[in-house]
Order: sequence, then C-alpha cells, then structure tokens
Amino acid sequence: MTHTNASTRFSRPRFALLVLLGAYPTITAILYAVVPLTSGWAIWQRTLVVAPAMVAAMVWGVIPVVQQRFRTFLNPPAARTA
Repeated sequence: MTHTNASTRFSRPRFALLVLLGAYPTITAILYAVVPLTSGWAIWQRTLVVAPAMVAAMVWGVIPVVQQRFRTFLNPPAARTA
C-alpha cells in the first residue's frame, strides 16, 4: 500500500489522457505486426492474438512508465479550503 500526501490528489482525467497517449501507439504497433501474419483470419481470431499482447504491454509497460515519469503531473497539489 502506498502512502499519499494529504496535500496532493491523484488526477484520474490526467492519468486517462496519458494512458490513451501510450495505448494508441502501442495498439497501432501491435496491429502492424499481427495483421500481415493473420490475413484471412476472422476478427475474433485476430483479437484473440492482439488482446493478450495489448494487456501485457499496458500492465508491464505503458502504465508503469506513465506513473513513474509523470508522477508530479498526476498528483497535483490539492486545492486548499479556507
């Protein structure tokens, strides 16, 4: 469990935007690699190959990099209440 400072808050919209910016080139690269090898396959068969590769790339690649490199952007100072 991680300890968060009370003076910061995690920004879900910023996290979503950064993950999207990482997910788009990741899925595009995976599709460029898989589509030529699976020409003639039904879409469900191609998806069966692409989905595990995409999940692995997101869980062990994109998301950890986003969390590490953009830590301060994702945890802006919390608004102070008077």
